[in-house]
Amino acid sequence: MSEQTEQTQSGVVIVGAGMAGVQTAVALREQGWTGPVTLLGAEPHQPYDRPPLSKAVLLGKAEDSAFDVDFEGLGIELRLGVEVTGLRAADRELDTEAGPVPYGVLVLATGAEPLTLPGSEGVPGVHLLRTLDDAARLRPVLAGTPATVVVGAGWIGAEFATAAREAGCAVTVVEAADRVLAGALPAEVAAPMAGWYEEVGADLLTSARVASVESGRVVLADGRELPAGAVVVGIGARPATRWLAGSGVELGADGSVTADAYLRTSLPGVYAVGDCASFPSARYGARLLVHHWDNALQGPRVVAANILAGARGEPSAGGALQVYDPVPYFWSEQFGRFVQYAGHHAEADTLLWRGDPGEQAWSVCWLRAGSLVAILAVGRPRDLAQGRRLIETGAAVDPARVADPATPLKSAVSAPL
Repeated sequence: MSEQTEQTQSGVVIVGAGMAGVQTAVALREQGWTGPVTLLGAEPHQPYDRPPLSKAVLLGKAEDSAFDVDFEGLGIELRLGVEVTGLRAADRELDTEAGPVPYGVLVLATGAEPLTLPGSEGVPGVHLLRTLDDAARLRPVLAGTPATVVVGAGWIGAEFATAAREAGCAVTVVEAADRVLAGALPAEVAAPMAGWYEEVGADLLTSARVASVESGRVVLADGRELPAGAVVVGIGARPATRWLAGSGVELGADGSVTADAYLRTSLPGVYAVGDCASFPSARYGARLLVHHWDNALQGPRVVAANILAGARGEPSAGGALQVYDPVPYFWSEQFGRFVQYAGHHAEADTLLWRGDPGEQAWSVCWLRAGSLVAILAVGRPRDLAQGRRLIETGAAVDPARVADPATPLKSAVSAPL
């Protein structure tokens, strides 16, 4: 049996029923794949979207956030409550608790798993917020408005603090770094965001390390004790790839599957997409690991196209395969503000402000060699939309016009010489 025939007959198996996995299955059908498609999800729930968990679902404004997808109508076999424990590439089989699952083409879309706070496992009142079950457990707790300690002042910590304050909880946010969003933004950009916590009545403690978590309290390294009817840990996440150890799938130091420009892994017929995979960006000259919703939405279309091209036997040299090199994008709703970010600012050489960060709406633009490479927009969605297009085109821009908040970013393109 040829490899192409095996791929078609055994079909595509997708591990992970989050956004990336669901969208890969849907994209395969939309793009014309007629072979079997099997979607394996470790959770028992219908596949659902995660962003509402920290907002509508947590606050009781929605019961769930299930995707509006007719899996049966699309001919997608949905197998829920199936945890995959291993991959045997030589046999083209997955090991699961329910028995082996053969595949012709495999897509890894297992997402990321939250980091836990050492010493907090099993302590009553300690919560993570990653799954629907997490939100279900935490919702009635917040409804009781206990004193709540949030560990971590990153994006998820800010969103949870916002929800907890809306629920009426007294909130203290503890951050080990000396500022909020220390791993995401430069100090000067993150500085005005620290004031947002005070605006809503949340206490923010930076340079504060947790020594221990006990029932009803959090003890800091300097001896301070914080009352805590609930503790929510939001200190980051890592790719959910531990089960791939020894499989032959190449993993990076950060645990991510090291996909190539076409989102193929180091194993033939195996792709990776979403939070579990890093990819090389020619646009930014770096390997990117993007833990955001838009990446899990955009990547699957490229994976589907490349699976179809591979099944047709079209080599990359012929230009049939699609390269995945997006402008990363995400948003966060926190403290009454809509925060958006597009691009990658690590190698920027110029930072420009648009507007006063003390006001409700402002933006920050990063340039490299005269072109826009990243933008952070707070309450300025038009800046984000126009800036994102400028990043995509790589057009040279006039810094003076970029820095003028009254000038539309689309008008900041430099005149050709």
